[in-house]
Amino acid sequence: MAADLSVLQDNLTRLLDGRMVSLECRLGELTLVVPAAGMLEVMTHLRDDVSLRFEQMTDLCGMDYSAYGSDVSERGAYFKSDDAPRVFPFRFAVVYQLLSVIHNVRLRVRVFTENDDLPVLDSVADIWPCANWYEREAFDLYGIVFTGHPDLRRLLTDYGFVGNPFRKDFPLSGHVEMRYDPEQKRVIYQPVTVEPREVTPRIVREEHYGRIK
Repeated sequence: MAADLSVLQDNLTRLLDGRMVSLECRLGELTLVVPAAGMLEVMTHLRDDVSLRFEQMTDLCGMDYSAYGSDVSERGAYFKSDDAPRVFPFRFAVVYQLLSVIHNVRLRVRVFTENDDLPVLDSVADIWPCANWYEREAFDLYGIVFTGHPDLRRLLTDYGFVGNPFRKDFPLSGHVEMRYDPEQKRVIYQPVTVEPREVTPRIVREEHYGRIK
């Protein structure tokens, strides 16, 4: 597999020269970062070029890097094995997992949205039709908008849901809760009544944790 990744890395470097942000091989996995502008051209090239042929997209997910590397001074920074810092310049990204059956190799592609307030990327549903529901999920959970999507609606939350629950700033208890009202004989929404509390694991609790003094 290492030899295959080496060949793939050489092909990507040659074919996508000037159209990629970075290409990195770590822990036996190859990650390609491409800019949002022109991403559809790159994705189509990844699918159709005979030396690549990533005919399958096996997964797609949104990412929120707002708290990533929060233990370092610069937001979005992390350290590679050689201690060289790497900075994620934007908050949101979409990660695509691609598979070439013919060449028996996999590739991770990351595309950052260049507006933290309104994250927008092009839809790849016309390139890999299976992206339809994956993009709806990322839209629902992260609020990432995919232009050109044929039917961009929430997928996992209901129609009246407010916010995007996988964003790092979304409260764990949510904003509202749903219950059945016997007087109105229907389901209603109301402000959440769960009191926030911190659960401390038993192994790190103080000796008299929770006891009334």
